[in-house]
Amino acid sequence: MSFHAGHVALVGRPNVGKSTLLNRLLGQKLAITSHKPQTTRHSIVGISSLEEGQIVYIDTPGIHKRGNKAMSRYLNRTATSTLSGVDLVVFVVDAGHWTEEDALVLERVRESGLPTLLVVNKIDTIKPRERLLPLLAELSQRTGIHDVIPVSARTGDNCEVLEREILKRLPEGEPIYPEDQVTDRPERFFAAELIREQITRRYHKELPYAVTVEIEEFDERPHIYRISAVIWVERPNQKAILLGKGGQAMKETATEARRELESFFQKKVFLRLWVKVKKSWSSDRASLAQLGYTD
Repeated sequence: MSFHAGHVALVGRPNVGKSTLLNRLLGQKLAITSHKPQTTRHSIVGISSLEEGQIVYIDTPGIHKRGNKAMSRYLNRTATSTLSGVDLVVFVVDAGHWTEEDALVLERVRESGLPTLLVVNKIDTIKPRERLLPLLAELSQRTGIHDVIPVSARTGDNCEVLEREILKRLPEGEPIYPEDQVTDRPERFFAAELIREQITRRYHKELPYAVTVEIEEFDERPHIYRISAVIWVERPNQKAILLGKGGQAMKETATEARRELESFFQKKVFLRLWVKVKKSWSSDRASLAQLGYTD
């Protein structure tokens, strides 16, 4: 039996479920998720080692039209640059909505000239189910992509079929990574992401995208991780929202973040958080680079 291995880019506009799909395909949580668009800010490699082959997934930020901030440009650049170094593109769309941003992603995918699977996510939201086949035919015609696979990343419906279809399109070859490796990112990266996830989920209505997390201390001991982090915002009123009255809101956020960290690392975690203001960091390329947003 031949062994297949290669790199696969998960691309799409914001909020189509790319990160949820990555976590489902890996069988574990690697990418943070929320209902807020543009939750994913970095390319994240997830490695799936199977008996028949190895799939190296690359989850990307959503390609979008909104905004001309340095952050928006960074997100689009990160997502688009991924298309230059993969064997297969998985173009993820929302079963219920096609937008101008989907058309923008399609344009980038066509420019890449790479083999592409069209994955129609959130099929569990299509009612009645008889609407699904005409919808798939319409999306295939609209995109010009004939390989269309309907899935629900949330429920796992049809994700095994997607995995098989991806694997057989990858080149034959040796594994790219060791069998027990699941990502190329360091642990402190995931610590920052998991803390940011809790903030994004708790404050998605109150705060815009001007929140990021910087790990200042990551001390790994035999039975406990000691983690200290700074939560950066852009204005004093945003800091006040995060802290809450008497700092109570931040205490609750820290408690939830610590639980997620302990679940992820499978160790006890001692977590300390501070909130600081860095004016207009998301609009300044130098500040972005200082906070880890580098190409």
